[in-house]
Amino acid sequence: MASDRLYEAAFPFADDVLALPVEDIDRAAQWYGARFGLVEVERRDDPVPTVILERDGVRIGFAVNRGDPGNEGAAIRVTDIRRARGELEANGVHTANWRVDERDGEKYQVFFVVAPDGLCYYFHQPIGPAGQ
Repeated sequence: MASDRLYEAAFPFADDVLALPVEDIDRAAQWYGARFGLVEVERRDDPVPTVILERDGVRIGFAVNRGDPGNEGAAIRVTDIRRARGELEANGVHTANWRVDERDGEKYQVFFVVAPDGLCYYFHQPIGPAGQ
């Protein structure tokens, strides 16, 4: 039986994928739940208000930490890039820059999402070695 798992991993652009800066964690939890299909799994107030959301065992967190969301975000590796893009667009999310990137001898099908809070997401799926 094939897995329905879509998210494989999330990596921060800057310091911490569990503390991406937002102004309002309730608004973030609601938006990312409705649009990205993330589910709240943890909430804490110390040292700053933080909410951790999860999908397919992959965790992404948001914190009221005075960081600059315009310089933050995450790279999210998925199992099916077309499904990820279609799901996001069906949920009202604008996707951009559908393209193939090459890094470290590997090719990746990618697209970007800039969320209303200013955070940027780089969705990617490996598609094989560069030069093929």
